[in-house]
Amino acid sequence: MIWFYDAVASIRDFMDLGGDVLYAIALTLILMWTFILERLWFVYRVHPKHVREIYRDWEQRADTTSWYAKRVREELISRANIALKRNVGVIKALIAICPLLGLLGTVTGMVSVFDVMTFSGSGNARAMAAGVSKATVPTMAGMVAALSGVYFGTFLEHKAATATEELEDHLQHH
Repeated sequence: MIWFYDAVASIRDFMDLGGDVLYAIALTLILMWTFILERLWFVYRVHPKHVREIYRDWEQRADTTSWYAKRVREELISRANIALKRNVGVIKALIAICPLLGLLGTVTGMVSVFDVMTFSGSGNARAMAAGVSKATVPTMAGMVAALSGVYFGTFLEHKAATATEELEDHLQHH
């Protein structure tokens, strides 16, 4: 249990080092990964069941060649596509927000450096170090948070496109 307290103390020290913007980045990161895990659960657990239901509904249709049947096919494919793409845009937006929050931390850190320079001049490097830390740590945290989501955001977008194409290929006329 000591390792847990050490880990919490390290995280708290890191958050103090970077300032309040790190809390916003952490919240964004938690939200982004919640959506990513939900999408992965949907793609691998829920979507296959929906696809089986769509295949069963399509195979039970007597008419698959008329104009009306083609519209039904398009609706089935469109519903599956919309379900696959749900929240992928939100994930991509959260990925884009993380570096911007890091940049906000950089600006607030530089403002604190300039405040120190105003009162003590540029000769007190120790006093400016806290502001420089508040300027650089959020930038790094924002970039790392964004990079952690880029792969999965792209993967989920690609998976939605390929799953939709597979569904289009399998719903043929009979």
